[in-house]
Amino acid sequence: MRLLVLGGTEFAGRAVVEAAVGRGWEVTVLNRGRHTPVPGVRSLTGDRTAPGGTAALTEGEGAEGDWDAVVDTWSAAPRPVLDAARLLRGRARRYVYVSSCSVYTWAPPAGYTEDAPVVEGAEPDAGQTDYARDKRGGELAALDAFGAEDSVLVRAGLILGPHENVGRLPWWLGRIARGGPVLAPGPRDLPLQYVDVRDLAAWILGAVERELSGPYNLMSPQGHATMGELLDACVRAVGSDAELRWTDPESVLGAGIEPWTQLPVWVPPGTDMHDALHSADVSRAVATGLSCRPVEETVADTWSWLRSIGGTAPQRPDRTVKGLDPEVEAKVLAG
Repeated sequence: MRLLVLGGTEFAGRAVVEAAVGRGWEVTVLNRGRHTPVPGVRSLTGDRTAPGGTAALTEGEGAEGDWDAVVDTWSAAPRPVLDAARLLRGRARRYVYVSSCSVYTWAPPAGYTEDAPVVEGAEPDAGQTDYARDKRGGELAALDAFGAEDSVLVRAGLILGPHENVGRLPWWLGRIARGGPVLAPGPRDLPLQYVDVRDLAAWILGAVERELSGPYNLMSPQGHATMGELLDACVRAVGSDAELRWTDPESVLGAGIEPWTQLPVWVPPGTDMHDALHSADVSRAVATGLSCRPVEETVADTWSWLRSIGGTAPQRPDRTVKGLDPEVEAKVLAG
């Protein structure tokens, strides 16, 4: 298989590249050259937001042949997706756009499928607006250029695993590594829904091989892990003296703590946030090959990666900083 990845050096894109190289695929990446590429790929340099930024795809080495598929993880304005997709139309058989479950009209009910209503006002040639409409615009861009039969819309949810640059699991691991009493938002048996970035990558490559098309909710079945299992795995992986102090949702919210951002991954049960972020119907993805590794493996491997880079994860500049202020945590625990 011949694969083109637009990006391919950070988190989801990197995982796709590593998985494809591991399968013996011929992989080309196009990016701005700010990060070291995965070994074994043909690396082209270009800024897709600049005039002529994708010229490397049609000049020199980049023009040597067509690709079986393109994988695009772009998260900003839809217009660069449209430009790239139109440029590659006829040169690639399939366009895989890594989108988000955020494209659904807020808040989708628990059990929502790929047929749930999507946000309005998105355009494939738009400039940057907001995350939901940008991602929906990216979907429309892929569809505009490749059509429904040759496009795969990967509506990912929460993504965890090595090389995370959003700050969710790395924050929990760092906090637990500091030890002592840890504010653990309850209940312990709160069902979570996420996907290990490597399982996401494996499914994407399988979608290319199977010549799939259409939208897919891409995260684990609900309850693949619970909040308790996730944080217990963090304690075991880190090996610190951290003591999880389980705290009821009412106390957490009453302290003004923001779910999802100040306490990453967690959202209170019985809310529209939990329905939207941890309760999607993923039967379509499971039926087409999605397999999810145990939470223990995701946590342990992420901790090993963090240690290998000195303990501090990279942070995407276009994402909010995650985590809880130690003073706020101490106040709640003392209360």
